[in-house]
Amino acid sequence: MVGITGASGSIYGVRLIRELASRNHHIDVVITNAGKKVMAEELGVSGQKEIEHLLVSRKNVQVRIYGNDDFTAPFMSGSNIFETAVIIPCSVGKLSAVANGISGNLLERAADVALKEKRQLLLVVRETPLSLIHLENMLKVTRAGAQVVPAMPAFYHHPRTVDDMVNFIVGKVLNLLKIEHDLLKGWKTE
Repeated sequence: MVGITGASGSIYGVRLIRELASRNHHIDVVITNAGKKVMAEELGVSGQKEIEHLLVSRKNVQVRIYGNDDFTAPFMSGSNIFETAVIIPCSVGKLSAVANGISGNLLERAADVALKEKRQLLLVVRETPLSLIHLENMLKVTRAGAQVVPAMPAFYHHPRTVDDMVNFIVGKVLNLLKIEHDLLKGWKTE
């Protein structure tokens, strides 16, 4: 399951979905209302059809988009098995909801299920600067079993484009998912 919130950096979520789809993974997607607004601002897409076209770039790809109020989605229950939930980008508001066990919508419920069922949960937090509350919430979710992956691209790979920087973050997520990719090269030892 991949969730996209209203934090800046919706391209991270889009790139991750496309990378997973290119490797024939089944992907359930939840985009918050704020996430859709940020996608319109940052990526120039609005409306369900444009979003679907952006995420599903080829036929026979198993990408299913659920409304954030759709509590019939199979991954909202612990009785249905899913391997991983990734919220990318993750707003600090969504981080706070996850850290405090709030399940007011499908994305929050999916994160709650991932934690309670001891499944992998990755939160790609995108905010700066961070307040003490944000840091404490990161600590809470980490103690609960989630992994926090701040959207902080590195520069040792000499990025030349925005795509290079996006690929770095998405590559880090794919590394944590143990999915082979060619988005970034690891640190070289000589």
